[in-house]
Amino acid sequence: MKTVAAVLALAASATAFAPATTGRSSVAVQETKADLEALGKKLNPVVGFYDPLDLAGQNFWNSPEESTIGFLRESEIKHGRIAMFAFVGYIVHANGITWPWPMQLDGTPFPQVDSAPEAWDAIPDVAKLQIFAFVGFLEYWREANAEKHYMVGGKPGEFPAFNAKYIPGSALNLYDPFGFSSNKTEEQKAAGLIKEINNGRLAQLGIFGFLCEAKIEGSVPALKGVIPHYDGEFMAPLAKSILPAVPSL
Repeated sequence: MKTVAAVLALAASATAFAPATTGRSSVAVQETKADLEALGKKLNPVVGFYDPLDLAGQNFWNSPEESTIGFLRESEIKHGRIAMFAFVGYIVHANGITWPWPMQLDGTPFPQVDSAPEAWDAIPDVAKLQIFAFVGFLEYWREANAEKHYMVGGKPGEFPAFNAKYIPGSALNLYDPFGFSSNKTEEQKAAGLIKEINNGRLAQLGIFGFLCEAKIEGSVPALKGVIPHYDGEFMAPLAKSILPAVPSL
Protein backbone atom coordinates (compact mmCIF):
# COMPACT_ATOMS: atom_id res chain seq x y z
CA MET A 1 0.00 0.00 0.00
CA LYS A 2 1.03 3.59 -0.49
CA THR A 3 1.25 4.09 3.24
CA VAL A 4 4.22 1.72 3.33
CA ALA A 5 6.05 3.93 0.88
CA ALA A 6 5.63 6.88 3.20
CA VAL A 7 6.90 4.88 6.18
CA LEU A 8 10.04 3.80 4.37
CA ALA A 9 10.63 7.23 2.92
CA LEU A 10 10.75 8.85 6.35
CA ALA A 11 12.44 6.05 8.27
CA ALA A 12 15.96 7.17 7.47
CA SER A 13 15.36 10.84 8.25
CA ALA A 14 13.48 10.18 11.47
CA THR A 15 16.10 7.72 12.66
CA ALA A 16 18.89 10.16 11.90
CA PHE A 17 17.51 12.58 14.47
CA ALA A 18 16.49 10.01 17.09
CA PRO A 19 18.61 9.98 20.27
CA ALA A 20 19.16 6.23 20.10
CA THR A 21 21.12 4.27 22.67
CA THR A 22 22.70 0.86 22.76
CA GLY A 23 20.66 -0.15 25.79
CA ARG A 24 18.06 1.04 28.22
CA SER A 25 19.00 3.69 30.70
CA SER A 26 18.53 2.97 34.39
CA VAL A 27 18.78 6.66 35.32
CA ALA A 28 15.45 8.23 36.27
CA VAL A 29 14.46 11.28 34.24
CA GLN A 30 12.34 13.55 36.46
CA GLU A 31 12.06 16.84 34.62
CA THR A 32 10.63 20.00 36.15
CA LYS A 33 9.23 23.18 34.64
CA ALA A 34 12.69 24.73 35.06
CA ASP A 35 14.12 21.95 32.88
CA LEU A 36 11.50 22.72 30.22
CA GLU A 37 12.43 26.40 30.30
CA ALA A 38 16.09 25.52 29.77
CA LEU A 39 15.16 23.12 26.96
CA GLY A 40 12.99 25.80 25.35
CA LYS A 41 16.00 28.10 25.00
CA LYS A 42 17.99 25.34 23.32
CA LEU A 43 15.14 24.55 20.94
CA ASN A 44 14.47 28.15 19.95
CA PRO A 45 16.58 30.92 21.50
CA VAL A 46 14.18 33.55 20.12
CA VAL A 47 10.86 32.14 21.36
CA GLY A 48 12.21 30.20 24.33
CA PHE A 49 9.78 28.38 26.60
CA TYR A 50 6.19 28.84 25.36
CA ASP A 51 3.32 27.40 27.36
CA PRO A 52 0.33 29.79 27.18
CA LEU A 53 -2.05 27.21 28.68
CA ASP A 54 0.33 26.45 31.56
CA LEU A 55 0.12 22.73 30.83
CA ALA A 56 3.47 22.13 32.51
CA GLY A 57 2.03 23.53 35.72
CA GLN A 58 -0.90 21.12 35.81
CA ASN A 59 -1.23 17.81 37.63
CA PHE A 60 -2.82 15.43 35.14
CA TRP A 61 -4.80 12.62 36.81
CA ASN A 62 -3.68 13.99 40.20
CA SER A 63 -0.10 13.07 39.37
CA PRO A 64 2.96 15.11 40.40
CA GLU A 65 4.29 17.87 38.17
CA GLU A 66 7.20 15.68 37.06
CA SER A 67 4.81 12.95 35.88
CA THR A 68 2.70 15.46 33.96
CA ILE A 69 5.80 16.87 32.28
CA GLY A 70 6.91 13.34 31.38
CA PHE A 71 3.54 12.79 29.70
CA LEU A 72 3.76 16.09 27.82
CA ARG A 73 7.34 15.43 26.67
CA GLU A 74 6.44 11.95 25.42
CA SER A 75 3.36 13.32 23.65
CA GLU A 76 5.29 16.03 21.84
CA ILE A 77 8.02 13.71 20.66
CA LYS A 78 5.51 11.08 19.54
CA HIS A 79 3.28 13.58 17.71
CA GLY A 80 6.35 15.09 16.06
CA ARG A 81 7.46 11.69 14.77
CA ILE A 82 3.98 10.92 13.45
CA ALA A 83 3.86 14.33 11.77
CA MET A 84 7.19 13.69 10.05
CA PHE A 85 5.80 10.43 8.64
CA ALA A 86 2.62 12.22 7.60
CA PHE A 87 4.41 15.14 5.94
CA VAL A 88 6.64 12.93 3.81
CA GLY A 89 3.76 10.52 3.17
CA TYR A 90 1.57 13.33 1.87
CA ILE A 91 4.28 14.34 -0.61
CA VAL A 92 4.81 10.73 -1.70
CA HIS A 93 1.09 10.18 -2.32
CA ALA A 94 0.58 13.55 -4.01
CA ASN A 95 3.27 12.70 -6.55
CA GLY A 96 1.80 9.30 -7.35
CA ILE A 97 4.81 7.36 -6.08
CA THR A 98 3.94 3.70 -5.55
CA TRP A 99 5.60 0.32 -5.41
CA PRO A 100 6.09 -1.30 -8.83
CA TRP A 101 3.96 -4.33 -7.88
CA PRO A 102 0.17 -4.61 -7.38
CA MET A 103 -1.38 -3.35 -4.17
CA GLN A 104 -3.32 -6.56 -3.52
CA LEU A 105 -2.72 -10.25 -4.13
CA ASP A 106 -5.56 -10.36 -6.65
CA GLY A 107 -3.65 -7.94 -8.86
CA THR A 108 -5.50 -4.76 -7.89
CA PRO A 109 -3.08 -1.88 -8.62
CA PHE A 110 -2.34 1.08 -6.42
CA PRO A 111 -4.90 3.85 -6.90
CA GLN A 112 -4.01 6.79 -9.12
CA VAL A 113 -5.39 9.90 -7.44
CA ASP A 114 -5.12 13.67 -7.62
CA SER A 115 -5.16 14.39 -3.90
CA ALA A 116 -2.98 12.62 -1.34
CA PRO A 117 -5.83 11.87 1.12
CA GLU A 118 -7.72 10.22 -1.75
CA ALA A 119 -5.05 7.51 -1.75
CA TRP A 120 -6.11 6.56 1.78
CA ASP A 121 -9.79 6.62 0.83
CA ALA A 122 -9.11 4.31 -2.11
CA ILE A 123 -7.58 1.42 -0.17
CA PRO A 124 -9.84 -1.25 1.39
CA ASP A 125 -10.96 -0.90 5.00
CA VAL A 126 -9.40 -4.26 5.81
CA ALA A 127 -6.00 -2.80 4.87
CA LYS A 128 -6.64 0.23 7.05
CA LEU A 129 -7.52 -2.01 10.00
CA GLN A 130 -4.23 -3.85 9.54
CA ILE A 131 -2.40 -0.54 9.77
CA PHE A 132 -4.34 0.41 12.90
CA ALA A 133 -3.52 -2.95 14.46
CA PHE A 134 0.19 -2.55 13.72
CA VAL A 135 0.28 0.97 15.17
CA GLY A 136 -1.64 -0.29 18.20
CA PHE A 137 0.98 -2.99 18.71
CA LEU A 138 3.77 -0.41 18.58
CA GLU A 139 1.93 1.70 21.14
CA TYR A 140 1.47 -1.32 23.41
CA TRP A 141 5.12 -2.32 23.07
CA ARG A 142 6.33 1.13 24.00
CA GLU A 143 4.04 1.40 27.03
CA ALA A 144 4.60 -2.11 28.37
CA ASN A 145 8.28 -2.79 27.74
CA ALA A 146 10.21 0.31 28.72
CA GLU A 147 12.37 -0.18 31.79
CA LYS A 148 10.74 2.90 33.32
CA HIS A 149 7.49 4.50 32.18
CA TYR A 150 7.92 8.09 31.01
CA MET A 151 5.59 9.31 33.77
CA VAL A 152 7.70 7.74 36.53
CA GLY A 153 11.19 8.67 35.49
CA GLY A 154 11.52 6.94 32.11
CA LYS A 155 13.15 8.58 29.12
CA PRO A 156 10.63 10.43 26.90
CA GLY A 157 10.66 9.22 23.32
CA GLU A 158 12.47 5.95 24.03
CA PHE A 159 11.26 2.96 22.05
CA PRO A 160 12.21 -0.39 23.62
CA ALA A 161 14.12 -2.84 21.46
CA PHE A 162 12.20 -5.84 20.16
CA ASN A 163 13.00 -9.20 21.71
CA ALA A 164 15.57 -11.01 19.57
CA LYS A 165 13.86 -14.32 20.43
CA TYR A 166 10.89 -13.28 18.32
CA ILE A 167 12.62 -11.07 15.73
CA PRO A 168 16.04 -12.56 14.82
CA GLY A 169 18.73 -9.96 15.20
CA SER A 170 16.15 -7.40 16.28
CA ALA A 171 16.28 -6.24 12.66
CA LEU A 172 13.09 -4.20 12.94
CA ASN A 173 14.01 -2.13 15.98
CA LEU A 174 12.53 1.31 15.38
CA TYR A 175 14.65 3.20 17.85
CA ASP A 176 17.89 2.79 15.89
CA PRO A 177 17.32 0.10 13.21
CA PHE A 178 20.57 0.73 11.37
CA GLY A 179 22.77 1.37 14.41
CA PHE A 180 23.66 4.91 13.34
CA SER A 181 23.60 6.24 16.90
CA SER A 182 25.22 3.37 18.76
CA ASN A 183 28.67 5.00 18.81
CA LYS A 184 27.59 8.60 19.35
CA THR A 185 28.51 10.49 22.48
CA GLU A 186 25.90 11.67 24.96
CA GLU A 187 26.45 15.23 23.71
CA GLN A 188 25.75 14.15 20.13
CA LYS A 189 22.62 12.30 21.20
CA ALA A 190 21.38 15.35 23.11
CA ALA A 191 21.95 17.52 20.02
CA GLY A 192 20.10 14.94 17.92
CA LEU A 193 17.10 15.12 20.25
CA ILE A 194 16.97 18.91 19.83
CA LYS A 195 16.92 18.45 16.06
CA GLU A 196 14.23 15.78 16.27
CA ILE A 197 11.92 17.92 18.40
CA ASN A 198 12.35 20.96 16.13
CA ASN A 199 11.79 18.87 13.00
CA GLY A 200 8.71 17.34 14.60
CA ARG A 201 7.27 20.75 15.44
CA LEU A 202 7.90 21.97 11.90
CA ALA A 203 6.33 18.81 10.45
CA GLN A 204 3.20 19.33 12.57
CA LEU A 205 2.81 22.82 11.13
CA GLY A 206 3.55 21.50 7.65
CA ILE A 207 1.01 18.68 7.61
CA PHE A 208 -1.70 20.92 9.04
CA GLY A 209 -0.89 23.44 6.34
CA PHE A 210 -1.45 20.73 3.71
CA LEU A 211 -4.75 19.68 5.29
CA CYS A 212 -6.06 23.22 5.69
CA GLU A 213 -5.32 24.16 2.10
CA ALA A 214 -6.89 20.92 0.86
CA LYS A 215 -10.18 21.70 2.61
CA ILE A 216 -10.21 25.53 2.55
CA GLU A 217 -8.59 26.71 -0.66
CA GLY A 218 -6.54 29.84 -0.15
CA SER A 219 -6.26 29.38 3.62
CA VAL A 220 -2.51 28.84 3.17
CA PRO A 221 -1.50 31.36 0.49
CA ALA A 222 1.89 29.74 -0.14
CA LEU A 223 0.15 26.46 -1.05
CA LYS A 224 -2.64 27.92 -3.18
CA GLY A 225 -2.75 26.04 -6.48
CA VAL A 226 -0.20 23.52 -5.20
CA ILE A 227 -2.39 21.37 -2.95
CA PRO A 228 -5.52 20.12 -4.78
CA HIS A 229 -8.92 20.29 -3.13
CA TYR A 230 -10.11 17.30 -1.11
CA ASP A 231 -13.82 16.57 -0.78
CA GLY A 232 -13.54 13.75 1.73
CA GLU A 233 -13.47 13.73 5.52
CA PHE A 234 -10.12 13.72 7.29
CA MET A 235 -11.78 12.56 10.50
CA ALA A 236 -13.51 9.57 8.92
CA PRO A 237 -10.70 7.05 8.34
CA LEU A 238 -12.97 4.14 7.34
CA ALA A 239 -15.43 4.02 4.45
CA LYS A 240 -17.95 2.40 6.79
CA SER A 241 -17.93 3.20 10.49
CA ILE A 242 -17.34 0.26 12.84
CA LEU A 243 -19.36 2.10 15.52
CA PRO A 244 -23.12 1.56 15.81
CA ALA A 245 -25.24 4.19 14.12
CA VAL A 246 -26.88 6.77 16.34
CA PRO A 247 -30.54 7.23 15.35
CA SER A 248 -31.54 10.76 14.45
CA LEU A 249 -33.78 12.58 16.91
